[in-house]
Amino acid sequence: MSADGLARAQQKMRDAGVHGTAVDVFTRFYGLLESGRTGLIAEADVAPLGDVPHLDRLEVDDAAGAEALAATVVLKLNGGLGTSMGMDRAKSLLPVRGDRTFLDVIAGQVLAARAATGARLPLVLMNSFRTRDDSLAALAAYPELAVDGVPLDFLQNREPKLRADDLAPVEWPADPSLEWCPPGHGDLYTALRASGVLDALLAAGFRYAAVSNSDNLGATPDARIAGWFASTGAPFAAEVARRTPADRKGGHLVVRRADGRLVLRESAQTPTEDAEAAGDIATHRYFNTNNLWLDLRALADELDRTGGVLDLPLIRNEKTVDPTDRSSTKVVQIESAMGAAIEVFDGAAVLEVGRERFLPVKTTNDLLVLRSDVYDVDGAHRLVAQVDAPFVDLDPEHYATVAAFDRRVAHVPSLRAATSLRVRGDWTFSPDVRAAGDAALAAVDGPATVPAGATVGPDGVTG
Repeated sequence: MSADGLARAQQKMRDAGVHGTAVDVFTRFYGLLESGRTGLIAEADVAPLGDVPHLDRLEVDDAAGAEALAATVVLKLNGGLGTSMGMDRAKSLLPVRGDRTFLDVIAGQVLAARAATGARLPLVLMNSFRTRDDSLAALAAYPELAVDGVPLDFLQNREPKLRADDLAPVEWPADPSLEWCPPGHGDLYTALRASGVLDALLAAGFRYAAVSNSDNLGATPDARIAGWFASTGAPFAAEVARRTPADRKGGHLVVRRADGRLVLRESAQTPTEDAEAAGDIATHRYFNTNNLWLDLRALADELDRTGGVLDLPLIRNEKTVDPTDRSSTKVVQIESAMGAAIEVFDGAAVLEVGRERFLPVKTTNDLLVLRSDVYDVDGAHRLVAQVDAPFVDLDPEHYATVAAFDRRVAHVPSLRAATSLRVRGDWTFSPDVRAAGDAALAAVDGPATVPAGATVGPDGVTG
């Protein structure tokens, strides 16, 4: 181990006020990194996940479901800035349905579930330093969300980016904030304990946590799943869904041959030579939705046993210190995935759910579908698909950032009659445009406009 590099990183974290437990977790991962561990999971070392129970076939007593939901907290990961879409503030503040943001819809979902079930159902955000103030200001519009004894949020930790050449903390005087990175959402467990929120939830009488990403509006509070999870007695459960060709590169659950443990294999943990096998959706049928269920007592016991340092696998993420400048210093970011905790807990469970519980927005392609008439919003603020969502592929040169997308798609086209929409070139959509079939817009010289009331079909603009 590079004693100097580690010592400098540890001191940098302490000087910045990072909690001691987070420093201990970083120290463990640094040791794995220094020893040459990559976190890669070879295809030869795993077997596919077999059949798992399906939500649609569960028989859960209504009273048992209500009782379990009454002991559940809704926990949303809200540290992301949407940088891949050109954003510099919380992605959850992006409008997704009219003027309503992710957080507006989530608040509506939680309040509707409370009204329907009588559960206290707190909403708690795991924020980053860069998302906290804006997100809490947005939630101030919903004072009724507050639950006695439960904070609205807690902060994820941060750690130094490490130079790729010597694993020393990188220095970047042009923007010192870029010297830091989040430790991946596996930091959830460390941050829950270090912040005191885990103990606060237990003291307030909560036993379970339903955890999901704030950009996934499909992960609504569900008494059936809560009742099922409580009935299993499992300390941990993951929701999975059937993979499609669009999910070939996503994280998926496998079984480790050495000990029969369930293991989460992320794309970054797949050796290059195994990419084709890992992407075989007939063999590896389920992908990880990142919707998790935690038994908070079991989590507290495991953190007590390990001194707060869970034995999560390393994810080595190589980047540049300034992600917008490929010529800037190459760095390594130490990360972990919260779903990887499935291998930590004996008796962890898996539940297959429908695609309606997985509606993430990672690109403007996803944003277009979510804003479109593919979905209606019901009285419980759930997004209900009216047709199968079409495949959307917008020209990244003109639509990759939210600002560029909004300039060109201020008027969202109807997608209900479309099986796909592919756009190449710089097109702006006028009001009342409809896409049909395998709709396509080919690149033309310079900017172009789809006229009001037109239909975009396989042969371009008609009508």
